[in-house]
Amino acid sequence: MKDMKAYGPVPSRRLGKSLGINNIPPKVCSYSCVYCQLGTTIRTYIERREFYGVEAIIKDVNRKVKEAKKNKEIIDYLSFVPDGEPTLDINLGREIELLRSLRIKIAVITNASLIWREDVGDDLLGADWVSLKVDAISEKIWHRINRPHRSLRLEKILDGMLEFARVFGGELTTETMLIRGINDNDREIGEIADFLSELKPDRAYISIPTRPPARRDIMPASEEKINMAYQILSNKLSNVEYLIGYEGNAFAFTGDVEEDLLGITSVHPMREEAVREFLSKTRSDWSIIERLIEENKLIETEYGGKRFYMRRLF
Repeated sequence: MKDMKAYGPVPSRRLGKSLGINNIPPKVCSYSCVYCQLGTTIRTYIERREFYGVEAIIKDVNRKVKEAKKNKEIIDYLSFVPDGEPTLDINLGREIELLRSLRIKIAVITNASLIWREDVGDDLLGADWVSLKVDAISEKIWHRINRPHRSLRLEKILDGMLEFARVFGGELTTETMLIRGINDNDREIGEIADFLSELKPDRAYISIPTRPPARRDIMPASEEKINMAYQILSNKLSNVEYLIGYEGNAFAFTGDVEEDLLGITSVHPMREEAVREFLSKTRSDWSIIERLIEENKLIETEYGGKRFYMRRLF
C-alpha cells in the first residue's frame, strides 16, 4: 500500500465535501490532547521541518481531485487535516500556493500552538478558511486537556491568535472541545467567551468527542453543560454553532476500495454504518474489512455504544 498524502472526499460537518491532505506523519504534534481520535502523542514536537516532499503532496492531491471528478464527486475544500499538527510542515505555505491552480478553496485545521511564529502566520494567510483550537484559557486546564510541548506558553499562543485574526482576510473559525468535568464549568467557558469576543471569529464551534479518544476515561460534556456553553458564548458572539452531530455516511469512492478505506480511516475513523454504506456504493462486501483486520491494516473499536473502524497507524 503506497503512502497516501490525500484522502476522501469525506463529509465534513463544517466544510461540506472535503478532500483531506495528510502532510504530517502519524502523531507528530505539538499537543497530546486527551481526546485525540488518533491516540496519544508519544513525543511532542515544535520544530518545523519537511516531512513529505512538496511534489509528492501536490501530485497526490491532483490525482485524488482527478479521480473524484471522474466519479462525479463534489469537492468543496482541500483541507489540511493530517495525522498531526499541519503547521509543523515547513512547506505548508508553498503547498497552499501550488494548490491554488486547482481553483478549490483551501482550509487548514490547526491547534494554533505555533501561530505566534511569524512564518506560521504567514503560511496560514494563504488559506481561505482556518480553524483555531481554543479548549481552555486557564493554564492548568490547558495543560490538562491539550498536554502541550513543555516549551509552549499559552499566553503567547493566545496573543498570536489575536494578531493573526487582525490580519487574516479569509473565514476564521474556532473550535472548543468540551470535556466532562474538565472545561465544562461556567468559569472556564466564561473566560473562553471573553477571549473569543476579542478574537471575533466568523463562527465559533462547540464540539464534543464523537470518536474514540486517546484516553478512554474522557467523556463528552452533558447536554445541560453543552447548552450552558452555547448560552454563555452566544451572549458574547453572534455566530455560535454546535459541532456535536454525526457527519453522515456520504464518503466518496475514487476507484480503489482498499486505498480509499485506509486513506479515510487513517485520520477519520468510520462508524460501522458508514463503512457498510461505503461498501454498498462500491459493490464490495464485508470480507474486505475482515481481511484488512486480519492483515493488521484496520482495527475495530467501540465508543459511545457505536462500533468504529480505524487504520492501524503503528
